[in-house]
Amino acid sequence: MTAKPNLKVKIGGIELQNPVMTASGTFGYAKEFEELVDLNRLGGIIVKGLSLKPTPGNPPPRIVETPCGMLNAIGLENVGIDAFVEQKLPFLQTLNPPIFVNIYGAQEEEYAQLAARIDAIDSISGVEVNISCPNVKAGGIAFGVDPQAVFSVVQTVREKTSKLLLVKLSPNVSDITEIAQRAEEAGADALSLVNTITGMAIDIEARRPILANITGGLSGPAIKPVALRMVWQVAQVTRIPIIGIGGIMKTEDALEFFIAGASAIQVGTANFINPHATIDIIDGLEKYMRERGIGKITELIGTLEV
Repeated sequence: MTAKPNLKVKIGGIELQNPVMTASGTFGYAKEFEELVDLNRLGGIIVKGLSLKPTPGNPPPRIVETPCGMLNAIGLENVGIDAFVEQKLPFLQTLNPPIFVNIYGAQEEEYAQLAARIDAIDSISGVEVNISCPNVKAGGIAFGVDPQAVFSVVQTVREKTSKLLLVKLSPNVSDITEIAQRAEEAGADALSLVNTITGMAIDIEARRPILANITGGLSGPAIKPVALRMVWQVAQVTRIPIIGIGGIMKTEDALEFFIAGASAIQVGTANFINPHATIDIIDGLEKYMRERGIGKITELIGTLEV
């Protein structure tokens, strides 16, 4: 009988039982999927983005389906760090996979305070920094499009936590490699890429934007080629692990990201279409490896020949 393929990967100092994680904002606080998914089979869980105070998000309509994906302008609605610790964390602490908390803020001080709060929680394995948020002090320009702002906010978070530090990169930039290098220099342990691509949809009868926010973040299969290209580019210039995100719906998609250089992947939009997508991908990876005699998933990472 063929030995079971080894799906274990290391992200910084943390070993994941497999490289399939959930993308922030698409999996709630995990309990929402409890009856649909064996949560303990996941490689890692990244919870909905957290801010210091509860955030109501944007007014509706704030989701619109697009060809091969969706636009969302949820506005990072969340319960805030206090309610998270009190109401959401107890359930997460019952799970085996490492838990990562995605954080965001309107200024560096907010990131710093959140990182310090999370650093004190033993059951949280790491922080994922969402740098696709407007920097109030810089006139509203997103942190993630300015290399120096990226360096500064990542360095600030690094000073406040000893936990695994993931930085989630925005694709809405001219040179993703420069942003990635600055995040690495500032102390990131790994890079998550990519976040959503800015887009919009129009109601042709009303001649108005469909989203109340006018623009939103495009995700799903439509952005996979862009995400894949960016993962490959960043893999050429950084030494830290990459977590690939963007339109990963099935096993074959995940495999493309590993071959391009990602050490792990996050499943996002697919969770809305097929809540079992993460488990299907884990099973699919095992099958693919067994059929080809591949003993370890790490044998595939960064094997693209160009």
